[in-house]
Amino acid sequence: MIPVIRPWLGEEEAEAAASAVRSGWVAQGPRVTEFEKAFSGYAGAAEGVAVSSCTTALHLALHLLGVEPGDEVVVPSFSFIATANAARYAGATPVFADVDPLTGNLTPATIEAVLTPRTVAVIGVHQGGVPFDVDALEAVCSKHSLALVHDSACAAGSTYRGKPVSASASLATWSFHPRKLLTTGEGGMLTVSDSDQAARLRRLREHGMSVSAADRHTSSGVKLESYEEVGFNYRMTDIQAAIGLVQLAKLPDVIERRRELAGRYHKLLAETDGLTWVTDPEYGTTNYQSFWVVLPDSYEGTSVDVLEGLLTRGVSARRGIMASHLEPAYSKVDLPVTEHLTSRSVILPLFHQMTESEQDTVVAALAETIR
Repeated sequence: MIPVIRPWLGEEEAEAAASAVRSGWVAQGPRVTEFEKAFSGYAGAAEGVAVSSCTTALHLALHLLGVEPGDEVVVPSFSFIATANAARYAGATPVFADVDPLTGNLTPATIEAVLTPRTVAVIGVHQGGVPFDVDALEAVCSKHSLALVHDSACAAGSTYRGKPVSASASLATWSFHPRKLLTTGEGGMLTVSDSDQAARLRRLREHGMSVSAADRHTSSGVKLESYEEVGFNYRMTDIQAAIGLVQLAKLPDVIERRRELAGRYHKLLAETDGLTWVTDPEYGTTNYQSFWVVLPDSYEGTSVDVLEGLLTRGVSARRGIMASHLEPAYSKVDLPVTEHLTSRSVILPLFHQMTESEQDTVVAALAETIR
């Protein structure tokens, strides 16, 4: 069975994790600090704040911005449900906007279509690693005095106008889940441009503690902490950070390989009439965290039929990006582009160790299933 994803993990990560365990420092500590500096440098950001997941990073971002009950936050429905859930965690109402049919991302037009006097923020998602048009979204948010949070969960290594995808972001959030190009098992990061905000985020992730546990343990004197605001337990461990440092060093090779394989997919899939697929927008490059295809209009089956057909041919694929507004947890609204993409798209296998033979098998299985 060809898997949809296979993390690129090996002895280096195992040794890094073991070294953290042997050190006796397994909670948030010096390796977390090292990982924050290394990742924020890679992302072109001033500061990094490591947390337990991208979901907790999104929640902290909205909490930092002062989002509260009665507020509305514009989000794409065409995203993993955590994007919308984060607004609810802050007590706000997520308002779903439609997306561009080619990139799967929010646009100024889709945002402005759902704005109300209660809108205070927008969460823009670089969906599947495809960058949204940062300048365009920043302009529309500035026009309406809205905060813009980058949900960069899938986008480590993607670029926007020649720079790291969220380098200009005031607030960006990242995921290190095993389906991402850089994994720490679970884990996330906020990258921020303001040092005061970074300092507050570090307090908030650790119960609102004025002095971190790591600082107290390494101090030569007595340091007593205080709790000036209610915080959360959103910390990353040193074991995770140790793995993350190894993974970060591998990331350029991972992106190069994925883009090479994606280019080969483009050539092979061109032989199937009516099929379209994810590619670079004109203003940036994608890391191909997810390689999705949109089924031909002539195909009368569903994406589930395709998944079942691929499975019988030894290929494990996934449905396209979900539509959160169609889930029972949320109310249905009219989002025609989102509904078309989520019902007619399939995510194909793509991973660093993938062979050309495996890729040939995937393409042949997809063509046979569609026929």
